[in-house]
Parts: sequence; structure tokens; C-alpha cells
Amino acid sequence: LCCECGQAHPLLDNHLYNFQDEVDDELICHICLQPLLQPMDTPCGHTYCFKCLENFMQEYNFCPMDRKKLSFQQCHKSSLLVRNLLDKLIVLCPFKAECQQTMQRCELEAHLQNRCPGFKKYKCELQRKKNPICKGKEDPPARGETNTPKDPEVPSGGSSLVAESSGAAVVSLGSAEPGLVNPAFEETEEGESLVQKTSLVAETTTIEIHREDPEEELGMRIVGGKDTPLGNIVVQEVLRDSVIAADGRIAPGDHILEVNGVNISSVTHCQAVSFLRHPGPVLHLMVLQEKGFSNKPAQQDSSSTAREVIHVTLVKRDRSEPLGIKLIRKTDEAGIFILDLLEGGLAAKNGKLSRNDRVLSINGQDLRQGTPEAAAQIIQTTESRVNFVILRQPGVQLGEPVEDGSTSNSSSSSSSSNGGSPVHHRRRPDQNHYRRKSNYQKKTVAIKKEPKESLGITIGGGRDNKNKLPIYVTSVQPIGCLFRDGRIKRGDVLLSINGIDLTHLNYYEAVSALKSNAASHSVTLKALEILSLNSPEPTLDIREQGFSWSPLWITWLGLPSYLHFCQDIVLSKGNLESWGFSIVGGFEESKGNQPFFIKTIVPGTPAFRDRKLKCGDEIVAVNGVPAIGMSNSQLIPMLKEQRNKVTLTVVSWPGSLV
Repeated sequence: LCCECGQAHPLLDNHLYNFQDEVDDELICHICLQPLLQPMDTPCGHTYCFKCLENFMQEYNFCPMDRKKLSFQQCHKSSLLVRNLLDKLIVLCPFKAECQQTMQRCELEAHLQNRCPGFKKYKCELQRKKNPICKGKEDPPARGETNTPKDPEVPSGGSSLVAESSGAAVVSLGSAEPGLVNPAFEETEEGESLVQKTSLVAETTTIEIHREDPEEELGMRIVGGKDTPLGNIVVQEVLRDSVIAADGRIAPGDHILEVNGVNISSVTHCQAVSFLRHPGPVLHLMVLQEKGFSNKPAQQDSSSTAREVIHVTLVKRDRSEPLGIKLIRKTDEAGIFILDLLEGGLAAKNGKLSRNDRVLSINGQDLRQGTPEAAAQIIQTTESRVNFVILRQPGVQLGEPVEDGSTSNSSSSSSSSNGGSPVHHRRRPDQNHYRRKSNYQKKTVAIKKEPKESLGITIGGGRDNKNKLPIYVTSVQPIGCLFRDGRIKRGDVLLSINGIDLTHLNYYEAVSALKSNAASHSVTLKALEILSLNSPEPTLDIREQGFSWSPLWITWLGLPSYLHFCQDIVLSKGNLESWGFSIVGGFEESKGNQPFFIKTIVPGTPAFRDRKLKCGDEIVAVNGVPAIGMSNSQLIPMLKEQRNKVTLTVVSWPGSLV
């Protein structure tokens, strides 16, 4: 079977797809009579698949439709608009028995390689046929499972999040303890039975990316960094026709842990962008990819030879106080392991627990064959002292107490609602949905000019943009009056010109307003200047010029709330389903109000199927109730109590392009 489309076809023929709906005739190739693939336009106005046209032109010298004289060299790629429309066609997974997912056509290859249980089963069976000696030694993976290497190595140090080989880490599904994230798991009797059998499987993979042009951008957008509540660096979007899209192994939601051997799980956003934009013919990325839910049982306990047993006691002020620990279990070793410590939590402040510690017992209860859910239950019901006995690999250093401003790779707390939940009445969120650190300054620029003299700037954004961005300056050209004046800079957000509000205009309306007012003898511009961040931005984007330049994701987070464009996303689910996303952020005593962000979206869940929610999106309100001032442990029970439908009001900023 073809690894790109999952179907059988000759190597040189087009890929085959099962489309969910009938495709418009305008998008059909009139050679193969299938939806266009790699569409090519002819000078006479017809469009065909690249391979169809190439094969046809080897025998003929005319257009198949109107028989006008034609050579292949005269043809060119169709517009980006046409290619995007084709890529967005919804297709069915070809492995119907094991996988009923639908997705955009451009996402199928990544789905097959990273997410599809049917394709993994096919590859496993194919491997057995090639190696008959192994036949019968292993059972094929069960439906919904992730096929992982049998004996992945466990890292001996604390620098890497999980095993360096493609070992799987299994994250808890429905616990009420911080870090064991499923913010909206339904706590019914059936649900509690289900939670004992299913866990969320995540796998680390090392991916080698090759570039013919070492300067070519990878073609993905990223969010996160230790200077944001997200902590990790997360892929928000993979651009079509990019290096990453052509490789097909990286998908939105993947966490980037290492770049060319450098651990970037605890670096700032700007530092991560710098690492990923560094030119070179080969790029080695270690990524953590969530694979969906699995009911794979833990394997047998492994030897604890040459490991150190440590006793740690954490004291809670009350039963509901979270410890800030993210627990997992692995497919290669029985028991429970610490994946990360939540910044500002009890465990991080205590400093004695460390990543990759194995939990042997809590409060005297044996957890050597336990689950994260069982551990969470013990912690949740403990009034004050929580006594851990842990096993540590030799050479692993104790984690230092977390200082304010450092990072955590933990996802959000999932504290329980502790009884009956209040009834929340729907109201529209206040525009000032949380206090932001001042990251900008307003400025008014009044200049005298010749009527025919241009402003000399290019702009981006507009409310017709996919992310509904405000108008911002992409370049200041050395030929206009604004360059001479020197106060308007690249990255400034334009608020008005000569009293005309620009904040609600689309791109073309803004261009028209700027041009018409530029004909005046005097121009008054009001703008916001984004102040310098941890790293000076110009050093990061030296390859981006003019229209292609755009601000970093972290820049948008500092904008005042009145420039945000909020949208409602409605999710629906069954009684026993999770919403399928985790959150970070919220009110903390040490930091005050922080925004809530979507950190992960789990394959195969309602949030994943809806396709509107993205990693890095900011949650402003739930069912109209503003999230401002809420702690993580307040918002998550509110999400849990929504049975089958929830409305999330979100702000979505474009990730930084690398």
C-alpha cells in the first residue's frame, strides 16, 4: 500500500482517496476524472493533475480539452487558492475497519504515519511477512493501540522528557490530580470504569529533515516557550507545500523537545524560534506526539538494580491544594513515573522530586503495579501529609526549587469540583478578559509632507485575515515620509490615520484608507509600538522581508484586549467521551491573572474532529462565563460539568513562522 494515501496503486500513478462528499466538477481533472492532485494550469485555461498532464504530453502535443497546441513547459502550477481548496477536501481514512476518522486531504499522510491504528497494524503484519522467524512471537496490536518498540531505553538523566527512542509515555485520562489532564472527563459510573482501562498514549520520535536549500524555511508555526504558560514549544500549524508538509511526519499539536541535540523544552519562545530558524541542510528534531487513547496494559516490572530509593514528604495546606505533579506510565516498564513538575506547585517548590522518578508508594500504599489514576485518588483524599517513596536512576540530579519566571512542561491542573457545582449563568465576556503585562506603548505621529509623497510602508493583517489580526506595519521603505520621520517602525500596530479608525477594517479597506489620506499635506497616525521582548526580534527574522514578515506569536499576547477578536467554538461529545484538550494558565498567587491556553489536542476526540480549536488558542470564556480571575482548579470542574455541549470563546493568534 502507498504510505501517502494508504491505497494500492502503481508507483507512478496518482494517489487514491475516498472523498466524504461529491466533489465539484470544477475541481475534477478531465484526464483521470478524479479531484485534482498537484494541479497544473495550461495557457488555454484548463487544469489537470500534474502526473496526468505529464503522461499525456509524452504522447501528444495538444490540450486534451480543446486540442490547442501545447507543451508541458508552458504549463504552471495552479494558484495557491485552488491548491488550498483541493487540500481542504474531506477524505475518509482508507482503513475503515480500524479507523473511522475523516480529515482534510492534506492531513491524510500525517494521519497514516502517526495516528492511524489500521495503518500501523498493516505495517506490523507486513514486517512479520518479511521476517517469518518472528511470526507468532507477538500478537498484532489491538484496535486503537499504538505500536511501539518493545524495549525502548529509559533516559538516565533529567534533561530529556521521555525515552530517546520511540518509547511511549501513557498519560492519565480522567484523574482529579494536577497534571493528569483531561479537563472534561465525564465522571459517571461507566466513565470511572472506562478510566481504569484507557490512557492517553504519547510517543517521542526523532525526525531528520533534509533541505536542498539550507536557508529555506521549515514551513510550520509554533507557540509556547518557558516565558508563557504553555511551557513547551508546540506546533500550531504546518503550512502546505512546505518542507515539513512534504516530510509528513510532524503534525499540529506535536511538542518539539530537541533541535539538533539541543534541549528546547525549557527555553523562551524567542530562543526556540532562533534554534528552529537556524539554516542548515539537515535538521534533527525530537518531538513528542500524542497518539490518542489506548487500553494497552502495563508490561511487567523491570529490575531496580543500581537505583536509589528516596523518601519525600509534601505537606498540603488543605485537601484541595494541588501538588503540581504530572504522572505517566510507560509501555516498557510497569508503574508510575513523574513526567514534569508544575511551576509554582508544592512539588516544584519542595525541589526533592525529579523528572523520571518512579513512584513506588504513596502514604504506604504500594503502587509498583499501579496507575496514575490510583495515585491521584490517594493524593486527592489525603488531608495534609503526602509521603512518597520513589526510585531514581543513579546520576539523576534533584530538581532545583522553581524560581518565578522559570518554566514547567506540565499541562494544567485537573482539580475536582469537590461536590456540587454552581449554576453558571451565560453572559458575554468583558473585553478586558484579564490583565496583561504592559508590552506596548501608544504613540501619535504627526508629519507634514508633499501631497504626492507616499507614506512608504507596507502592511499586513486585517479583520478578513484568518486570525482576524489588527493592521500592522510589515516594512518601512526608504523612499517615503515615514522612513524620513523615523517614528513608525516595522511591527507597529496602526490604530488610525487622520481620525479614521483602522482597527476594524479588512486589509483592502485599510490599504484604501491609508492611500486616500496619504494625499493630504499632513498626516496623523496613531499606533501601538510593541516593546522589546527577552530577545531582540530583528536578529530572529533577518530572512523575512517586506510582505512575508510577521510578528512573533509572543508579540500578540501583549496587545490590549480591545484589539482581540473573540470567536465562539461549539464542541459536542458523547457521554463517555473526553473533550480532548488540556489547558494551562489561570490565576496564581505568585503571578496574578494569567491567560488560559490550549496546550494539547488529542487525536480522535471532539476537539480534534472539530478542527477549529488550535494549540496556543486562548480561552476567554466557557459558555459565556469569563475566565478572568479563575484558577486552573476552578475552570476545569466547570468544563467537566458540561455533559454533551460546550461553547468556548477563544482568541487565536498565529504562531511564529519557522
